[in-house]
Amino acid sequence: DEAGYGVMGDTFHVLDGLARAGENTWFRIGDRDFATHLVRTEMLGRGCSLTETSLELCRRLGATARVIPMTDQVVRTRFTTEQGELSFQEYYVRERLKPALHSIAFAGMADARPSAEVSAALDEADRVIIGPSNPLISIAPILELMRESLRRDRTVAVTPIVGGIALKGPTVEMMRALGRDPDPVEVARMYRDVAAGFVLDQRDRRLAPAIEALGYRVVVCDTVMRDGGRTLGRAVLRDV
Repeated sequence: DEAGYGVMGDTFHVLDGLARAGENTWFRIGDRDFATHLVRTEMLGRGCSLTETSLELCRRLGATARVIPMTDQVVRTRFTTEQGELSFQEYYVRERLKPALHSIAFAGMADARPSAEVSAALDEADRVIIGPSNPLISIAPILELMRESLRRDRTVAVTPIVGGIALKGPTVEMMRALGRDPDPVEVARMYRDVAAGFVLDQRDRRLAPAIEALGYRVVVCDTVMRDGGRTLGRAVLRDV
């Protein structure tokens, strides 16, 4: 939906009740989201790790994928802007990305370590796929923590930028604000020490030689996931 997060079709009775009670409700999450937060907070409060909590929530919600957080320690994204330092939710939701962005940092990273489950998954993986998400805020903290654990020869990155735009989110605007060229070649530069394969959208095939010059095997295909990623997934597994 317009918010870019949350459960489709959710209701907001809890949030509306908080608003009537005079609480701050700029971060609008729905009732089903609240239920998940309550369960997660309760599990963490009685000593479950974030990994244990995430896996149990996946089981209860019927998720078939095994979703594992990068660490069990607390790592928070911090944006330095013209209005000072803001949290992820403050910058994205409350301020709607309007303050000029100066830098991004990940508080707590120095004390974080990969979870045992993540380390095992990387050791056992035949292929590691860096998805087409925002390289500055979604992928960067994961790579900062796991860079030494990744084998470049079996890691593939998928471009998050197609035809000069990001398919979702403010990737292009954030890259430009931080002085980076908002294009697949710049993204490839960011991943060149961790990935040997790069999936480029067919609309940007003219950029393939520049990315190959960085030492990548490049596959050009339609990267827009209209079928839930099946076509893209087959291309990655078959050709890279």
